[in-house]
Amino acid sequence: MSDARFTDLDAWLAALAQTAALMELAALAVCGVAAWALAALIHRAVGSQDKTSILFGGRIVDGVLFPLLLLCLAYVAQALVLRWAPLAVFKIAIPVLISLLVIRLGVKVLQAAFSTTPLVRLLERSISWVAWLAMVLWVSGLLPVLLEELDQITWKVGDSTLSVRTMIEGVLTTGAVLIFTLWISAAIEARLLRSATGGELSLRKAVSNATRALLIFMGLLLTLSAVGIDLTAFSVLGGAIGVGVGFGLQKLAANYVSGFVILAERSMRIGDNVRVDNFEGRITQINARYTVIRSLTGRESIVPNEMLITSRVENLSLADARVWQSTVVSVAYDSDVELVMRLLKQATLNQQRVLREPEPTVALSSFGVDGLEFTVGYWIVDPENGSLNLKSLINLDILRLLRENQIEIPYPQRVVHTRVG
Repeated sequence: MSDARFTDLDAWLAALAQTAALMELAALAVCGVAAWALAALIHRAVGSQDKTSILFGGRIVDGVLFPLLLLCLAYVAQALVLRWAPLAVFKIAIPVLISLLVIRLGVKVLQAAFSTTPLVRLLERSISWVAWLAMVLWVSGLLPVLLEELDQITWKVGDSTLSVRTMIEGVLTTGAVLIFTLWISAAIEARLLRSATGGELSLRKAVSNATRALLIFMGLLLTLSAVGIDLTAFSVLGGAIGVGVGFGLQKLAANYVSGFVILAERSMRIGDNVRVDNFEGRITQINARYTVIRSLTGRESIVPNEMLITSRVENLSLADARVWQSTVVSVAYDSDVELVMRLLKQATLNQQRVLREPEPTVALSSFGVDGLEFTVGYWIVDPENGSLNLKSLINLDILRLLRENQIEIPYPQRVVHTRVG
């Protein structure tokens, strides 16, 4: 077997030195140009502008579609070249293109399904190493020999006989099924979340999460069946998990159930301004177990979903996205009240973020110790852009207008009685 392999290697090197190898290289170059042109044509026809697209990527050549088209065209070119000359370049090119396609598919799907984390980067490197190692073994002719040797290492588990080859094939099949299901779920999620806002975004996010979990679960079941593992053995494990949920995982299960309840009934939505346990902010994420609330100061609170279901929550944006704010101004008692009210309203309307409908209100709210106190109320629809900055601009404009019209802002006055003797 070793002599035959060296004979094949010598024959391949001899074929590579012939002029026919130049024809193979030219055919590969034509395939590359044609694959790029087809991918660009399909990209323009689809009109996808998403740089995170799995098929097209940020550029044509870094998506999955380009190596897939190149591999298909290379197979066609290989069949045509084989009619006139023995193959040399294609014996290396085809395995390299298959490895490139596997690596590109795995990396792009992981990037689309998950955020960039050290674990994802580790998986990407693992896929690359496995694909290139398989390519080297395939080209060198060692892959069938290695698989045959691994198939001889067996052990018995219950009524089933497993081997190292079976386990490796099971792991690879599981990875392939997971990548395929993640690709489908990522495509469904991108389709569902496109141009969705508010309550519709929350509901579509729930559907997307449920679809991904269901696809992964079904893919794992199909993989285990394909490998030959008896699924009835998992009934005991399922019963143990049920007992664990009933006793030790009550809070965790309650949080997951509460998360789907929140997303389904849409009592709280992404973008709503809420107050929970004296913490006020805007909902930025609703996950299966917890919800992220970001305050106007930039702090983020991770709230368990069960707390949002069982405790009192003030939703400032459930029925209406508008938020009411106010500021208080004190002027001297001898001021022209009507003029003051007009100036206060004018200063409020000078800000573009203040709504015109309903219009701002100015009221004489109190007869203070040092002067007349006016409350200026106004509505905004974008509290996520900050409220203190808007209030500061309004106060600065009020101060300017009052000074221009010689309206006094009184200093605190106190009468102090002293006893002599």
